[in-house]
Amino acid sequence: MKIENVPVKGLSSDEYEKTLKISWKPTLQYAWDNGIGIGKYLQSLKEGKILAAYCEKCGRIMLPARAFCEMCFRPTDKYLPVKDTGTVNTFAICHVNWDASRLKPDEPRYIPAVIEIDGASPGQGIMHLLGNVEPAKVRIGMKVKAVWKPADKREGSITDILFFEPY
Repeated sequence: MKIENVPVKGLSSDEYEKTLKISWKPTLQYAWDNGIGIGKYLQSLKEGKILAAYCEKCGRIMLPARAFCEMCFRPTDKYLPVKDTGTVNTFAICHVNWDASRLKPDEPRYIPAVIEIDGASPGQGIMHLLGNVEPAKVRIGMKVKAVWKPADKREGSITDILFFEPY
């Protein structure tokens, strides 16, 4: 059997597009359901309060509030208000913007921190920004309090707390 050399013709650009490409403009919709626990937590922020969830079985007061205890695998029993003060558990001093561009030397630094909120169980807290403090003065164990947006500007979001500052 003899195989002959048969010239192969490539596809034109138009043929290529028709063969391998489909034009389609999707219509996408996105919906977010906060759920019961986070919904109550966000509503409390709008009211200028921080709400935690309580588990009667293990005694934990959990923050952010949630509808179930991941230690006991059972629904939480109730929601409790906690203070808007706390202690810095850990922090970072950022030298870049949120878009990863470098901050100029005269620009203020972002200081994200994990705040253990007073009234919640040890290790329970929220991540937020520190403000009204020089980066060099931030310390683990530093006592801080929430600085809230004015009541008429709150939306039911973690940004209803502008930042935490030392007190």
